[in-house]
Amino acid sequence: MTRDSDEVNKEVNDEVDALVQRKIAVVLLSGGLDSTTCLALARAQGYECHGLSFDYGQRHRSELLAAERLARAQGLEDYKVVRLDMAGIGGSALTDATLAVPQEESAGGVIPITYVPARNTVFLAYALAWAEVLEACAIFIGVNAMDYSGYPDCRPAFIEAFQTMANLATRAGVEGHALRIEAPLLHMTKAQIIQAGLAAGVDYADTVSCYQADAQGRACGVCDSCRLRRKGFVEAGVADPTHYQ
Repeated sequence: MTRDSDEVNKEVNDEVDALVQRKIAVVLLSGGLDSTTCLALARAQGYECHGLSFDYGQRHRSELLAAERLARAQGLEDYKVVRLDMAGIGGSALTDATLAVPQEESAGGVIPITYVPARNTVFLAYALAWAEVLEACAIFIGVNAMDYSGYPDCRPAFIEAFQTMANLATRAGVEGHALRIEAPLLHMTKAQIIQAGLAAGVDYADTVSCYQADAQGRACGVCDSCRLRRKGFVEAGVADPTHYQ
C-alpha cells in the first residue's frame, strides 16, 4: 500500500523541524568543579553537547583524566582532546615546573602566577572553530568572576568581547547565524555553583580542581583553587567529597 502525499509531506516537515530545533553546543571541559557543572547545566537546557579538553602542558594530567572519564560517563555526542604546547611559552606556575604554586591566598588586585597567559582566549578560539564545523549555536565555558583567583580572562567584559569577535570573524556570524558564548557560572558564588550542580546530578567526587593534584587525582588542599573549592562546600552546607593527599 502506497502512502499518500500528505503523510510523506508530514514526515519531511517533522524531520526539518527536528533539525531546526536542534541545539548544538561545544562545552569546554577541564575535569574540574566548574566545567563539570557547566556541562550539567548545558545538558539540562537541552543542548546536544560536544566536549572539548586541552592537553596544553599543564602541571599534572589528573584533571584531564577526570575530564575524559566525565565525557565517557555523560555519553557526549563527541569528545576531543586538543594538544597544545603552552608549556613551551611558560609564564605560569601551571605550565612551568620551575615555578612554585603559591600556598597562600592571592592578594586582592594581583594576578597570581597560576594565571596561564591568554589560556581562555586560545581555548575559546579552538572551540569556535569546532563550533563552526558542527554548526553549533553556543559554546559553554565555566568561567566565574565571583569566587575566583582574579584571572583577566574570567571577567564578563572578556566574554562579551570574545562573543563580538566570534560573530565578526566567522562565516556563520557573517551569514547571520550568531553564536553565543554561554558562561552560566559567571555571576555565581562557588556555593551557588555547587548547589546548582548537585541539583543537576553532578558527583563532585569525580572532579579534580587542584593546581598540583597527585597522580591519583588527590588534591593538595592548600593552593588557591583548593581553598576556593573547600570554601564553596562549606558555604553550600554540604560535605566536601574531594580526595585530599
